[in-house]
Amino acid sequence: MTSPHAKGCGRCWGPVRSSSAVDQEQTLSNSEPTVDTTESRALALAAASAAAEKNATDVRILDLGDLLGITDFFVLASAANDRQLRTVAEEIERRLAEVGRKPRRREGTKDTGWMLLDYGDIVVHAFTEEQRAYYSLERLWSDAPKVPFDEHAAATASTGPSGGRGSGSGQAE
Repeated sequence: MTSPHAKGCGRCWGPVRSSSAVDQEQTLSNSEPTVDTTESRALALAAASAAAEKNATDVRILDLGDLLGITDFFVLASAANDRQLRTVAEEIERRLAEVGRKPRRREGTKDTGWMLLDYGDIVVHAFTEEQRAYYSLERLWSDAPKVPFDEHAAATASTGPSGGRGSGSGQAE
């Protein structure tokens, strides 16, 4: 429908649109562009699964995409001691290397009780239990949505009859 006003009258700038169309256009122009985090989420789940397979405890995935502009997900995992901490970090690196990803940066060592693997779109924080309590990242990022992850199911699935299920091998399950 066009305006009933004469062309060039100064009050009309073209076709009249319904208020719902105007509202929708304003909503779209005011909203942030959405980013597809499907691959990042899959990578975070693979890292969490790898940690669980090496008996890491309290494995959590925090979705920081809307809160932090530098990464999409944090993967948090605890280890009982320094040796297990190293094993967990090595397994995560090995698993993600299978899908062609290597960390951009590594920080910490098993001796510090905290290891960070920065993959860009995900950041893995592996801690000893003492350091996990000290840094308390869940409290710091308490407003971040949690990605559902069952560490017990992930560890059980990986040791089941498929012999590597969830390892990113690309085999049908």
